[in-house]
Amino acid sequence: MIAKRVSKAQGFDLITTLPQAIIETILCLLPIEEAARTSILSRAWRYRWTTIPKLWLCLASVKRPSYMDVPDWWNHVSNLERARRAKNLRCKLFYAIHQVLLLRQGPIHEFTLAMDAHDTCFEIDQIILHLSRNHPIKKLRFFFYGFTAIAYGLPLSFFSLDQLADLDLEHCAFNYKPIFSGFSSLTRLSLKSTKISRETLLHLLSNCPSLKSLCLLVYEDEVLSDVKPNIMELFKCLPVLEHLTTWGYFIEVLVQASVPEEPPTSLIHLRYVCIEEMCFVDGYGLPFLAVLTRSCPNLEKIKLLNNTAWDDEIESSVLEECSVLLEEYSDVWLEHLNELEIKHFEGYAPELEFVKFILARSPNLKKVILLTDMDDKDEELELLKNLLSAPRASPVQIVVKYC
Repeated sequence: MIAKRVSKAQGFDLITTLPQAIIETILCLLPIEEAARTSILSRAWRYRWTTIPKLWLCLASVKRPSYMDVPDWWNHVSNLERARRAKNLRCKLFYAIHQVLLLRQGPIHEFTLAMDAHDTCFEIDQIILHLSRNHPIKKLRFFFYGFTAIAYGLPLSFFSLDQLADLDLEHCAFNYKPIFSGFSSLTRLSLKSTKISRETLLHLLSNCPSLKSLCLLVYEDEVLSDVKPNIMELFKCLPVLEHLTTWGYFIEVLVQASVPEEPPTSLIHLRYVCIEEMCFVDGYGLPFLAVLTRSCPNLEKIKLLNNTAWDDEIESSVLEECSVLLEEYSDVWLEHLNELEIKHFEGYAPELEFVKFILARSPNLKKVILLTDMDDKDEELELLKNLLSAPRASPVQIVVKYC
């Protein structure tokens, strides 16, 4: 058989002959403006970009005027002029978004919008309304930011996105009466700097029966209710949760609103918990951890990102409270926990007490990772000796290293 060489004159294009699904995957890896530019390659490529199922639209991707390349250009113009130029960029972005949506020839499954937004923005309202009516959105990400504390208020049409499986909201707000039906397919939810009332939050979580991953990074003043949600109210809304991420600012809200001696709700599916801005001496962090360990018997990993301003007087008073509190949870048994990680571990007494608490109640614990800011090897060695001499339920590996 004689192999025939395909000449360049025949116009053979290996990429063009790839299956449509592979071409869409490649185009999804490009910024939308770069994907649109492929339309000039040939007639066959003219509308290829209009069928990609993922759209990422960002204000930073809008072509900026040359004067913005000059360092500190904003210091040489008035506030009014800065506002006018910022508005021009926003108009360019919205024009590009509407052009993209009008030229669509296929469904949109993933949509990301990153830009500055305030409490009212009818252009974003229109985008959400269009998506809710015309596309089976499965993954939605709104990364909004602004120079004021007023977050973008989500419209009612947002709740019509009933096929959502993955939702990220940052600097948004919704405070509607709890009458919407929720998102039955949602498996992952992230709320960051999002203003929401207690009733709306609990109703939302209660109506996401498939929710497996939750990230709640909300400040106390972003919970728009005089009555705050408590730990058990939150846990009752999350029957199948597997991954939980939150931080000390929201933990304070949950613990303050909790009722003493309230019976725990068991989260039997929870495997991984991460707490950012964790504090052992604020009177909230350690009680939350104690309740968590009792309520989540199947935990496999605990990750804490410590952020504590220590004071020797505070430490001595908290140590006694810490010991008494942990004694009340002596019945905790974490049979499935295999890893504990604490970042910015300082080796103070309340931290040590919690680590020892975990060591004594985790028969299958394999590794404890303590990332410290200590650069003194003698201090690290002393810390290791202290922990190795503590009672342990398993032959665990303890790693102490500088982070």
